[in-house]
Amino acid sequence: MPDVITTVVPASIGMATPGRLPGANVTPTMRRRVVAASLMLGDLVTLTIVAGVLQLGAVIAASDTDTNMAGLVLVWAAALCGALGGFGLYGSERAEPVDRLRRRTLGNVAAAAVVLVWLLVDDPSNHLWGFVIAGAGLTVMLGYYVEALIRGSLLRRDLWTAPTVLYGTMQACLALARDLASRPELGLKPVAILTDDEGDALSDALERCDLPVITRGQANIISPGIEVALCASGDLHVEKADWLARLPVRQIFVVHDASTLQVLNPQLRAMGGLLGLELRSAIHRPSNLRLKRVLDLIVALPVALAALPVVAVLALAVKAVDNGPAFYAQPRIGRNGHVFKVYKLRSMYADAEARLAAHLEADGAARQEWERFFKLSNDPRILPKIGQFIRSSSLDELPQLWNVLRGDMSIVGPRPFPAYHNQCFDTAFQALRTSVPPGLTGLWQVTDRSDGDLAVQKRQDSFYIHNWSFWLDFYVLLQTVPAVLHGRGAK
Repeated sequence: MPDVITTVVPASIGMATPGRLPGANVTPTMRRRVVAASLMLGDLVTLTIVAGVLQLGAVIAASDTDTNMAGLVLVWAAALCGALGGFGLYGSERAEPVDRLRRRTLGNVAAAAVVLVWLLVDDPSNHLWGFVIAGAGLTVMLGYYVEALIRGSLLRRDLWTAPTVLYGTMQACLALARDLASRPELGLKPVAILTDDEGDALSDALERCDLPVITRGQANIISPGIEVALCASGDLHVEKADWLARLPVRQIFVVHDASTLQVLNPQLRAMGGLLGLELRSAIHRPSNLRLKRVLDLIVALPVALAALPVVAVLALAVKAVDNGPAFYAQPRIGRNGHVFKVYKLRSMYADAEARLAAHLEADGAARQEWERFFKLSNDPRILPKIGQFIRSSSLDELPQLWNVLRGDMSIVGPRPFPAYHNQCFDTAFQALRTSVPPGLTGLWQVTDRSDGDLAVQKRQDSFYIHNWSFWLDFYVLLQTVPAVLHGRGAK
């Protein structure tokens, strides 16, 4: 390695004790074992619950109640843990949530296949095939939420994230540190910065950075507790790549800022000495649109039938509070600019527009809030009690299942906006947004909801459209449940 001028690091900046994690009293090896054991335990708990449901179903159906359920559960547990471990889910390395959901689903399918083969060999006459198939689906969904609880617990104990050193210019490293700090679920915790910056540039950076900053000449003091190195791609030259590869870390990632590309799962293409990212727009393929429509009907039809009694009761409650129609229809912009009426349970007074105009005229702060979010924290139009309840719980959106059945909307997609809202975006984004079916729920709704302004809406909806897949829709559906239950951001 070539000689490098050493810059003295201030005494107040120090590295962790060798072999120990900053902020946690465990070694890296022990941290990984705790993560793996916790995730595996969560899957076993999930499977135990599902097994109880299967047993109850067998009793109710009076079907093969003498089947060796203990043996079935043991086989299933071994197959499930083996499959999920094989798909890399017993660690925090593969932490991107949509990818983890895909791997969890495929792992459960593989485990269910093993169980079905075992049932066929053990007793071809039993009738538990349907229970196993239904149980596999339940295990995917319940396991997803159990994993989220475990991940949150591990994050609070500083065990989910791997200690990570950032390498590159100070500007690039500080940007990486901010991004990782806002997404701790990705499993990477910056604990130090390696940089070639010297003199004044380094001194200025130290004033803006809470992390230890060292140069390549001091790299030998890096703690063995560091597990991952992230290098900004623009700073990775041949000489630096050779040096970086000698660091005592388990993984090295070359990081490229792809935020402007709105890319979730790019396809890598090796082109000689170059590495290319292949970007595809899957949602615009006719076959995928047909698949999305079929899945919409499969989900919407049974949910709509189950929701009918709830909608009827809520409609009576609305009419009891304020005389007028129980339902509200508003023109919205759909696919290809088609205008359709979106249906909702009425949560506002019948003279809502007049109340809004008077409120915005009298309150300048409210007017600014409306112009930024098209929502109000203190909305004078909302019906007392019942109006706020159905909005915070999103129950006012249930009639839109009829829009889904009609084909005006999809279950998942960008929310349909009124014309006045849609016109606040640039024409290119308006065209992008109306190139796909609008949705009953969407990525923006399960992340920021009403807390996100127009810029956030644009970023989230663009990301969804550019990265659409069955797995992203599945992820949004599963995330909709806690978003609705918490009522966060709903206005």
